[in-house]
Amino acid sequence: MGKSSSVDLRVRIVGEIERGQSCRAAARRFGVSAATAVRLAQRKAQTGSLSPARQGRPAGSGLLNAHVDTLVGWVDADGDITMPELAARLLAERGVKAHPASLSRLLIRHGFTVKKNAAGERNRSR
Repeated sequence: MGKSSSVDLRVRIVGEIERGQSCRAAARRFGVSAATAVRLAQRKAQTGSLSPARQGRPAGSGLLNAHVDTLVGWVDADGDITMPELAARLLAERGVKAHPASLSRLLIRHGFTVKKNAAGERNRSR
């Protein structure tokens, strides 16, 4: 995903358009594409705001969201399960292929941490 333009630049471009300049002329003046100037003018007309829209997928819409309760239950039952083992079990029992890093991020979002005990062994806890 690209980085959004600063709000200051957006305000200056739309200000030029509102003062009577064409979108292409305003775009040339500020060194952006004509399409960007047109989209900014449309955004101002439709929403009244020039702030950039949120980028990325909405939270909670991923593939693993439907299996959170199962995954949390498995980790609660066996705190020493590794992410590759968890991924293999998810594939075997649910038919869902997930990368171990994705599972780790999901568990971290749900309050799990990995701590080492005095013996240096890992222990997963909430």
